[in-house]
Amino acid sequence: MIRRVNAAGLFPPPAYAHASVVEAGTGLAFLAGAVPLDADGRIVGPGDPVRQAERVIANLREQLQAVGSDLTHVIATDVYVVSSEPADLSAVWDVVEASELSTGPHASTLLGVACLGYPGQLVEITATAVVPQEAGLS
Repeated sequence: MIRRVNAAGLFPPPAYAHASVVEAGTGLAFLAGAVPLDADGRIVGPGDPVRQAERVIANLREQLQAVGSDLTHVIATDVYVVSSEPADLSAVWDVVEASELSTGPHASTLLGVACLGYPGQLVEITATAVVPQEAGLS
């Protein structure tokens, strides 16, 4: 069974779900890209990739809570940064490492890209996480 979930504290996505959870057997959550939007849909930290990365991690936390998981259960991420400058990518990666995602190694890819989906958006993170059995999965 697949359960599609939207986090109540986040901006409602226009045509996708914040997360899809495969409940039968695996207990995996596949999260849509966490973006630097506030609850009203406004970009947080315009022009500041570090501030946007901090908001993205906070929004990722909300997505995970909505499916009964948390940052420590993330097993894979893709981190997108609008930049070709290694210093910008490194600064965003420092935010990722400082978050609870760094409690253990996980599979991750860091990418510099030309643009992302929202005007002014500089950072996005997609993730896959385990949903603990105590969260009600079989």
